[in-house]
Amino acid sequence: MPKMKTHKGAAKRFKKTAKGKLKRKSNYTSHILGKKSPKRKRKLRKDKLVHSSDEKRIKKVLPY
Repeated sequence: MPKMKTHKGAAKRFKKTAKGKLKRKSNYTSHILGKKSPKRKRKLRKDKLVHSSDEKRIKKVLPY
């Protein structure tokens, strides 16, 4: 059986944590930042965890 290929688009967007969960970057951070408060922008800098309902699908395309 051939090796599974990593989906390169997903590999650039998600990272696995030590416990095997998936991290992702926050959304709403790229533009139209003038109307967002400094507190909101500061909170958006932090990484988020992928929701449990999407985790199985993403782990399938990131086998390694």
